[in-house]
Amino acid sequence: MEKAAAAESNANSTVSKASKGSSWDEGRREREVPFRAENGRKDRTANKRESGREVGSFSLPLSLVFSFTLFLLLLLPSTSRAHNITTILAKHPEFSTFNHYLSATHLAAEINRRQTITVLALDNAAMSSLLEKHLSISTLKNVLSLHVLVDYFGAKKLHQITNGTTLASSMFQATGAAAGTSGYVNITNLKGGKVGFGADNTDGGALHSFYVKSVDELPYNISILQISQGLSSADAEAPTAAPSQVNLTSTMAKQGCKAFADLLKASKALSTFEENIDGGLTVFCPTDNVVKGFLPKYRNLTDADKVALLLYHGIPVYESLQMLKSNNGIVNTLATGGANKYDFTVQDDGEVVRLETKVVTAKIVGTLIDQDPLVVYKINKVLLPRELFKETLAPAESPEPAKKKKKGDASADSPDADAPEDDVESDKADDSNGASGLREGVKFFMVLLCLAMGVLSL
Repeated sequence: MEKAAAAESNANSTVSKASKGSSWDEGRREREVPFRAENGRKDRTANKRESGREVGSFSLPLSLVFSFTLFLLLLLPSTSRAHNITTILAKHPEFSTFNHYLSATHLAAEINRRQTITVLALDNAAMSSLLEKHLSISTLKNVLSLHVLVDYFGAKKLHQITNGTTLASSMFQATGAAAGTSGYVNITNLKGGKVGFGADNTDGGALHSFYVKSVDELPYNISILQISQGLSSADAEAPTAAPSQVNLTSTMAKQGCKAFADLLKASKALSTFEENIDGGLTVFCPTDNVVKGFLPKYRNLTDADKVALLLYHGIPVYESLQMLKSNNGIVNTLATGGANKYDFTVQDDGEVVRLETKVVTAKIVGTLIDQDPLVVYKINKVLLPRELFKETLAPAESPEPAKKKKKGDASADSPDADAPEDDVESDKADDSNGASGLREGVKFFMVLLCLAMGVLSL
């Protein structure tokens, strides 16, 4: 009996311990469950924060932020907008005469190529008064170029001029034909909201013309303002010789291109140059020292090749320096004909205009005469056409830092200046309207791409 009682007691003790152990395990599990749940929530929250998708948070995926930023940048307006003066004025019939003579004098093309410009437009009545002076077309160009300011003046800016008056440079001043400051225009903000204009060298800058209205404005690119009457300037209205009356070789000889002029006079090429003057002619004249260094090679050419070489230095159209800078690309020459291309590439490098023939690269170093439809430039090398000389295909090298010019150094006119240089081929022509359309197409495509990237990153 005692043994049975002892066994029962031991069994109850074991059950009690087991029960206590089970209760302790259950309590521990109960304590661990919320702990683990809390840790799970923290892990999930951390993961969401890392991915930038936490509810109620402003954090976004890096790719979406980048796409959205790029999207906003692409929507910003372009800083460079093309303009066309003849198209703008065509909408205003009262300026039809002014518009016509901008084209006839080739000023329209130069206006369209400039980034910042102000045109002081004259209505048909004001133009009639100007035309009564019976100016030649070349003189009329000088007068009209006085009405084109190489700065931006919108209607608002006219009434906010510092100190109430300023002198603005015109395209007439930029041509170099204006004496002193005769190509500057005095602009003065007068009482009662009036703004006066006057050529700086006329009656001490007296104001004879006044602001009428703003015709059209493309902020900081082009502003067209109507003024009451034409600006008068003795320098601008001074008679100029007609292009056909200009002695081409004499002009060259007097300004450092006598050697090239002598070659023209001794060949059959001169008549071709002279016949093209009235219709438009651009001549590239190598300097005297350059031509003298090239003479041994020139003498080895046949008579036909000598004529072709000389004609290669002329373009049968008028190309102002601004036009050359804007119209990069391949141009034909007076020597072009049939299977013989005799062309070269015009390429601007900032303020420097280069002529690249695939044999040699020359630079424009000066202007002898610029009188539409004739312009003659001075260049630092003889242009060597690939039809007559071996083509150079050496890879272009990085530009070397500018060296100080030593005393007596005349590298631009040195005999070695006609040595071949590395060629940088460019068949790209600058068409501002086409380029603008292409930019808009690319911008639209990039906007769609950014939106797609943003959606995929969600």
